Amino acid sequence: MAKNNFTEVTQFILMGFTEHPKWQVPLFILFLGFYLATLLGNVGMTVLIQVDVQLHTPMYFFLSHLSLLDACYTSVITPQILATLATDVTVISYSRCAAQFFFFTICAGTECFLLAVMAYDRYVAISNPLLYTAAMNPRVCWGLVMGAYFCSLSGTILRTTCTFSLSFCEDNQINFFFCDVPPLLKLACGDTKNVEIIIVFFSNIVIVVNALVILISYLLIIRSILRMKSSGGRAKTFSTCACHLTAVVLFYGTLTFMYIRSGSSKSLEEDKIVSVFYTVVIPMLNPLIYSLRNKDVKAAFKKVTNRIQVFQSKET
Repeated sequence: MAKNNFTEVTQFILMGFTEHPKWQVPLFILFLGFYLATLLGNVGMTVLIQVDVQLHTPMYFFLSHLSLLDACYTSVITPQILATLATDVTVISYSRCAAQFFFFTICAGTECFLLAVMAYDRYVAISNPLLYTAAMNPRVCWGLVMGAYFCSLSGTILRTTCTFSLSFCEDNQINFFFCDVPPLLKLACGDTKNVEIIIVFFSNIVIVVNALVILISYLLIIRSILRMKSSGGRAKTFSTCACHLTAVVLFYGTLTFMYIRSGSSKSLEEDKIVSVFYTVVIPMLNPLIYSLRNKDVKAAFKKVTNRIQVFQSKET
């Protein structure tokens, strides 16, 4: 359909993975497994932090919000992927597409800010351990989390307004598996240059500012670690940051590849692969990253497991 036909669309067709029909069933099973593992891991991590008093610290407070965000934003996307794989193509209304875009963007944006907050938290804990509890009191922690949500909400409103203020022609087939900026811009009628500049500029600002906060925090952390006299203390301190660093590299690496590349180097096929990674794989990996190398989480998990076993034995 010609792009100059300005009949407004009321729905979109998500094409998903239709170019690989023989892989649809295996991909459906794979994504379903990823989704169930993601929900189990992140919801389990959130519940574990809530029920174990030993985990009621600022670090785990932020981690519980990170787990909640991972569970939420993968739930915005993965069911849509499963529906697309099950039916070849999926029709999604204009309003539902906008809602999906909004909720996905706010969850991903908040996670971006929250990872920066967690880096700052590690800096305070390592540089001023005696004042850590006072500096990161519940009021400050809630303020930082609410600030992350508010900043993300502001950017999300801007991106959603800019994207869905565009006119879309009768060519309503989205060669993607959810409503995201790159495929939507390709369907828009008329000149989208100004909208692209605004979206890319503010996306870059969010990524760069938060990345700078993380970088500066870890440079200061490294300086504090190098000042420690005990080599064992240095290794133990750095190990507490390794999990967060791994999560940061995975998340910001994929976001940078997805949104900061120049338009000439972009392709929707590459975007699909990268989007799958940060919408499906990373939310599943985060609970593993933060639990496998974390003695406190392992101890809390064993404690809860023992309680369940004692309760079951009493019942029988």
